[in-house]
Amino acid sequence: MDHLFVLLLLCISELHAEGELTESVRLVGGDIRCAGTLEVKHLGEWRPVEGHSAWTLKTVDFVCRKLACGSAVSVGEREESSRRSVWRIPYECVPNASDLGKCASSISHSTLLTLNCSDSVRLVNGTSLCSGRLEVNTNQSTQRWSSVCEDDFDQQDAEVVCRELGCGPPSVLQGALYGEVEAPMRTKEFQCRGHESALLDCRSSGSDRNTCSRRKAVGFTCSEPVRLVGGASRCTGTLELKYKGEWRPVNDYYSVLTLKEAAAACGELDCGSALSVGKRESSHRSVWLVLSSCVHSGSAQRGCATSFYSSFIQDLICSDLLFHPDISVSSSIVGVSEEAQQRGFQVFWHSNFTISCSIQPQYPGGSFQLTFTSSNSTHNYTQPAVNHSAHFLFLAAKPTHQGSYSCVYHLYVFSHNFFSESSLLSLIVIDPSDSTPFIIRVVVLLLTLLLVNVALYFYYKDSRGQQPERQEDMELDYYNLGVPAAEGGPTEEEAARGAE
Repeated sequence: MDHLFVLLLLCISELHAEGELTESVRLVGGDIRCAGTLEVKHLGEWRPVEGHSAWTLKTVDFVCRKLACGSAVSVGEREESSRRSVWRIPYECVPNASDLGKCASSISHSTLLTLNCSDSVRLVNGTSLCSGRLEVNTNQSTQRWSSVCEDDFDQQDAEVVCRELGCGPPSVLQGALYGEVEAPMRTKEFQCRGHESALLDCRSSGSDRNTCSRRKAVGFTCSEPVRLVGGASRCTGTLELKYKGEWRPVNDYYSVLTLKEAAAACGELDCGSALSVGKRESSHRSVWLVLSSCVHSGSAQRGCATSFYSSFIQDLICSDLLFHPDISVSSSIVGVSEEAQQRGFQVFWHSNFTISCSIQPQYPGGSFQLTFTSSNSTHNYTQPAVNHSAHFLFLAAKPTHQGSYSCVYHLYVFSHNFFSESSLLSLIVIDPSDSTPFIIRVVVLLLTLLLVNVALYFYYKDSRGQQPERQEDMELDYYNLGVPAAEGGPTEEEAARGAE
């Protein structure tokens, strides 16, 4: 009983704090309730918030949720024609303040802060702004948020939500991925086609779902919109981030990104871990400034970015910058059944075979290591890469050559050693005694072809022998039918002489 009383007090205090913040914060001048210029009430006076305050999406998301809105979508600035009294609120103070007015100081400025929150969808309990359990607000008047049943949600629906929140495509979709949930649950199925700009633009099923397990509240992860450009592969180059629909280079105000910060980008690109980060000078341009303190707290780069101008950009090298090599095999004696091929590539005993390693052109040089693993031993063979390939010849195949083969490409570039491995190739050596069924099949095939040729020969020979008889029958028909000479038959005089 005491435990329930304590929980009740905690809930009341949380609602009271949220109510205080809601009463002192508002968004004005936007197209929807959850977008517009941010205004804060402090010392009894409503004022806009200064725009040049380095607010990130992570900061904005705190305000969006306190306003009973959805996830943070963007943060921007609006320039006015003249200076006015505004509140300056440092972004560091926002997540720890129950009343933003406690963070405010009075200044005069012409740039105002604008926020854009989703008014219909949000992701909660996630590891970033682009992940979490989905909640939907279908009634703007009551601000009632409901979870969605996994059975009523598919990949196309997730694509629409990720796009609506400014994130990349969905990569994970699963019930209870970000915790179980009690009622309320939405009872209609979404029927998105994938091209809609907002989830509530999608059609819904006409019938309601009666029940849905709390373990089936759908959650998912959208990818972070990052990329590496200008490098020799997709896993090396200048780091860029897409925010508010615009790709820009990423920069750190004080120094280069740390390997921890860069590792998040390599992970998003499925490029392994970060090996090195460098800063180089470029033309003065718009960049996304990523705040190190924000990233170190566990947030993704998109949630920690703010608009900035700089002449420096960040170059990143991830560990998996190489393509995976290809492996293939050819034999001096080819010919095994399809059924046998399904068990692995097969070569005949005493035949020569070659295993080839190759890789798509990226960098010159490098070497290939062919690794052979049998049931009781492992052998390695190395050759330099010539035209991005290497060929390993094996003479007189024996049972000891039977096992698994793989190619490993090694390259030293960017002051680091890199390697990339191919898939495994299984090789089976066939004993000559096991080739008897194959030889029998070949002999049967040759005999069949021979019989067919003989039959065709006699058929055409017989056909040619019957052609004179058919010609004689045709001449008799001319006599009996009295076909005139003009039509190609014999004349009457010729017929009379023929009768004599």
